[in-house]
Amino acid sequence: MSSDESAEARSAPTITAPSTDAPSFIAPTFVEAIWQWARIGLLSFGGPAAQIALMHKIIVNEKHWLTEKQYLNALSFCMLLPGPEAMQLATYAGWRMHGVRGGLAAGLLFVLPGAVVVLALASIYALYGNVPWLEALFFGVKAAVLVIVIEALLRISKRALAGMAHWVIAGLAFIGIFFFQLSFPLIIGLAALAGFLLVSANDSAASATARSGDDDSSSPRLVPSANFRGTAATVSLWLILWFAPLAALSVTDDHEILSHIGTFFSKLAVVTFGGAYAVLAYLAQDVVTQFGWLTADEMMDGLALAETTPGPLILVTEFVGFIAGFRDGGWAMGLAAALVTLWVTFVPCFLWIFAGAPYIDWVGQQPRLRNALAAITAAVVGVILNLSLWFALHVFFQRVQLKSVGILHFWQPEWSTLDWRVVLLTAVCALLAFLRHWSIGSVLVVAALSGVALQMLPV
Repeated sequence: MSSDESAEARSAPTITAPSTDAPSFIAPTFVEAIWQWARIGLLSFGGPAAQIALMHKIIVNEKHWLTEKQYLNALSFCMLLPGPEAMQLATYAGWRMHGVRGGLAAGLLFVLPGAVVVLALASIYALYGNVPWLEALFFGVKAAVLVIVIEALLRISKRALAGMAHWVIAGLAFIGIFFFQLSFPLIIGLAALAGFLLVSANDSAASATARSGDDDSSSPRLVPSANFRGTAATVSLWLILWFAPLAALSVTDDHEILSHIGTFFSKLAVVTFGGAYAVLAYLAQDVVTQFGWLTADEMMDGLALAETTPGPLILVTEFVGFIAGFRDGGWAMGLAAALVTLWVTFVPCFLWIFAGAPYIDWVGQQPRLRNALAAITAAVVGVILNLSLWFALHVFFQRVQLKSVGILHFWQPEWSTLDWRVVLLTAVCALLAFLRHWSIGSVLVVAALSGVALQMLPV
C-alpha cells in the first residue's frame, strides 16, 4: 500500500452514532467485520433491492456500524455511480471502519461467493446444458428473493420518504421507468436536480434535521477527509491496476478473445448505470448480435443464474465471459475469460468508492447537495418498486411480454401461465419473514427445499 493510501485509510472519519440511530456503538475488530462481510456475501441473494435491505438490517439495525443518515447518504452516492451499487455500498462501509483494507475486504467478500458459484454453474451449463436438480433448487429461491425485495421496498421507503415532495418524486420515478422506459441515469439526474433546485437551503436543512432527529447546529461542519493530492494518487493507482492487465493482453496474439472481452467489459463498467438490468440492454445488442458470443436464450439463462445466486446481478457478465472463452478455447480459456471479466467489472468499482468515499459526509453537510441526495434516495424507492413488480411478474408467470400503447410501455403477463406453486411458496416465505421474523438464511433454505418438492408436482 502506498503512503498516500495509508494516509487516506488513517484519515477515514470515526463513526459516531447518534442516540436516535443507535443506542450504543462499539467499533468492530477487523476479524469481526470479516466474518460479517462473509455472511453478507453468502446471503446476498435477490439483486440490489434485497442486498441493500440485507446490509441495512446487519450494518444499521444489528451492528450499528452506520447510522441511518450515513447509510442513506452513502446509498444515494452509490446510486450515482456506474456498476453494482450494493457492492459499492458494502465497500464504502468497510472503508469507513477500517480504511482501504476494510473496503477491499467488504467488496471482495460481497463478490467472491457469488463469483465462485456462477463459475461452477457456468461450467456445468457449458459442459452439460441445463441440469434439472439445479432448476428445482432455484425454483424455490426465487420466491424467497421476491419477499426479500418487497421487504427492502418497505424498509427503505419508510426511511427515505420524509414528506410529500419525496412521495411525488418516488411516484414519478416509478412511472418514468415502468411506463415510459426512461433510463435510470436520467431518472436519478432529474431527481437530483429537483432536490437541488426546488427546496431552499433553510428548508433542506430543516428537513434533514427532522428526518434524522439530530440537531447538527452545534456540530462542526465536516470537511473532506482526504485532500485532492491524495485523491489524485488513489485514482492513478486504481487506473493502473485496471488497465495494466489489458495492456498486457493487447500485445499477445495467442489469446485475442481475452483482449476483446477485457476491452468490451471495461467500456461496460463505465456506462452501466443502474446495475445488471441496465447491463442487459448493452449485452443483448453487442454480445448477442455484434460479437455472437452467446445466443439470446443463453443470455437469459445467464441472467437467471445470476438472479438466483448470491452476489451482485452484474455477475451475469462473468457468465458471458466464461461462455465466450469456453467456445474459443475450452474450459481453461473460459476460466481465463471469466477472470478478465471480473477484473475489469469490479476494479472500477473500487476506484469510484476509494476516490469518492472521503467526500460523502462532506456532501451530506451541504444543504442543497444533501437535499439532492435525499431526492435521489426517494427516486430509488420508485426504482425498487419497479424492480419488485418486474421481478414478481417474472416469478409468478411463465410468460411475460412487453406491450406498447403509443408512448406507454408496460409488462403484461399471460394469465394462463400463472404458477400456483410459486404463489404458495411466496406466501409461505412472506409469513416466515414478516410475521415469524425468520432470518433471511432460514427463509432461503426453507424456500429452496420446498421448491424441490413442489417442482415434482404438475403446474
